[in-house]
Amino acid sequence: MYKWFLFLLPLLFVATSCQEPASLPVLSKEQTPEGETVYKTIPDFKFVDQDSQFVTPGTFAGKAYVADFFFTSCPTICPIMAKNMLQLYEHYENEDQLLFLSHTIDPLRDTVEHLKTYAQNLGVTDQRWRFVTGHKDSLYAIADDYFNIVVEDATLPDGFDHSGRFVLVDQDGYIRAYCNGTNKEAVTAFQKDIENLLHEMENATTDQ
Repeated sequence: MYKWFLFLLPLLFVATSCQEPASLPVLSKEQTPEGETVYKTIPDFKFVDQDSQFVTPGTFAGKAYVADFFFTSCPTICPIMAKNMLQLYEHYENEDQLLFLSHTIDPLRDTVEHLKTYAQNLGVTDQRWRFVTGHKDSLYAIADDYFNIVVEDATLPDGFDHSGRFVLVDQDGYIRAYCNGTNKEAVTAFQKDIENLLHEMENATTDQ
């Protein structure tokens, strides 16, 4: 029996390692009053990035992207988020199917010029990672669609309360995964979600 186990063990390993990655669910959905499940895409938007270029859903057509909300003068969670997002950005340097999108929640101070300096200080010099600003109402309204909380709070040292989530959006505008962007272990697990989505996208292209 033991000899048979030793013989089968390599075959079991091969079978396990060749399994397809788990498909990610679509998280952006809701129930209608009739009980029907409706899948929601990120709504239309138009912001301006650090290079004074308009950023719209069309910017990400056919590509997945990771989104978050921040502000450049944030003294608490934003530096941690930026470090973790930068590691993802650098890890996928050669992956043209994945982009990054960071929305400021302080558009009064985070001008295009300020965002440009912030991006350069991080070492971001291409258009794979967009740092965007726009009308405050539009930025705050869309945060909810990205499963993020953004509110002004004068009682806090930095004047804002916001969640630090990273959100993975697929090529069709559906949210497929998210994580706590301030937690290194959570971001590592989130990277596996990114890999699964990229694999799914590759298979979809191959099947066409």
